[in-house]
Amino acid sequence: MQICRTIKEIRAFVAKCRAEGQTVGLVPTMGYFHRGHLSLMREAKKSCHRVVVSLFVNPLQFGPKEDFSQYPRDFDRDCAMAEEVGVDAIFSPPDSEMYPEGFCTHVEVTGITGRLCGLSRPGHFRGVTTVVTKLFNIITPDKAFFGQKDAQQAMVIRRMAEDLNMGLEIVVLPTVREEDGLAMSSRNVYLDRDQRQNATVLYRSLCAFREAVDRGERDAESLRRSITKMIASTPGAEIDYVEILSVPNLEPVASLQGKVIAALAVRFGRTRLIDNIIVEV
Repeated sequence: MQICRTIKEIRAFVAKCRAEGQTVGLVPTMGYFHRGHLSLMREAKKSCHRVVVSLFVNPLQFGPKEDFSQYPRDFDRDCAMAEEVGVDAIFSPPDSEMYPEGFCTHVEVTGITGRLCGLSRPGHFRGVTTVVTKLFNIITPDKAFFGQKDAQQAMVIRRMAEDLNMGLEIVVLPTVREEDGLAMSSRNVYLDRDQRQNATVLYRSLCAFREAVDRGERDAESLRRSITKMIASTPGAEIDYVEILSVPNLEPVASLQGKVIAALAVRFGRTRLIDNIIVEV
């Protein structure tokens, strides 16, 4: 596995792949890998000749009071895990390589970024779309792989790729969960024992939502209140948002019709967790 620290190095790697007629898959990450990341890498390996994983904790998508400096990092561990599943190259540049002095250009998707995490984390998605655009331009992948846990992010990136004619396929894979249902996240390591146990309410509330829909409930506000009540009754849970919106436009709905997402963000102590489930009626 090749480790590239500069744009020049990763472009040389990709150029060699192209010269040999090989397709390239990209898995963009901020590192501290778990089984969710590895599932994306394995899927990329199945459908592309070569797999590049970007490992870059992007400062542009963190707010001034967020956890950029504390975000978990373990480069050697990540490299070992990626190599074990067959990744061909890691692109892990320093901040100065991605954002050199004088950098002043940003990419922004409007509309669907105005709700959910985009509303509660101003500027977050501008940071995401800027760095992902740079990664797409640097690596020019045939396919890029994302997880359903970050559903809004995946929708935003897909919209961006379509609107800007980026010419690659965005692949979104199901959320990978712990045995008790908690969505895998690098931030789960922040949770203490009680918070970790209490955080299982997120997926349980989403499962209860799906069961209610299966029974015929269609009133969005009633369903939203049920999720909120279940989470609010859990010790230590501080709700950021609970929303039920249309897919893929993320518009409010009064009654469930077509494809909809129930999405939530909840804090346990200093740890902000997100989760979602999509149903079609």
